[in-house]
Amino acid sequence: MRPAEELRYLVLAIQREGNRLLASELRPLGVTPSQAEVVRVLADYQPLTLAGLGELLVCETGGSPSRLVDRLVTVGLVDRGAGATDRRRVTLALTADGERLAARIAEVEERLYERIDGLTTGTPVSEALTLLRAFAGAFPAGQAVVRRGGAPAEVAG
Repeated sequence: MRPAEELRYLVLAIQREGNRLLASELRPLGVTPSQAEVVRVLADYQPLTLAGLGELLVCETGGSPSRLVDRLVTVGLVDRGAGATDRRRVTLALTADGERLAARIAEVEERLYERIDGLTTGTPVSEALTLLRAFAGAFPAGQAVVRRGGAPAEVAG
């Protein structure tokens, strides 16, 4: 197997296993991994426009997160409001129930990160991150990760 092929399949295997573990932990909370990502991004960056949210999501790159947001609005976790300077511009923020759920999701994510830390102890993680950043940065999902770690998205206002 050539290195590019192995890299592709290793990334896919890790992603699938991580998503499986995350979905299992989120199931009792009543959300999918994609919905949980929306909640956590809003918890960290709210209020956001729909476009601003879309720029920060890894789960919904290239499309609109409106389907995910619609579901979260329907169940009372996200509130849609008019923008402060332009009423046509919809803003998104978590409701009180959404804030409580975000805290529970953060606990689930922390357990996952602790498991990853345990699996990677004693390995050259920083070198692996350098490789993965270079690789992922060429794609929209990777750019969303960069935006979440650095430059702010289109914040509502």
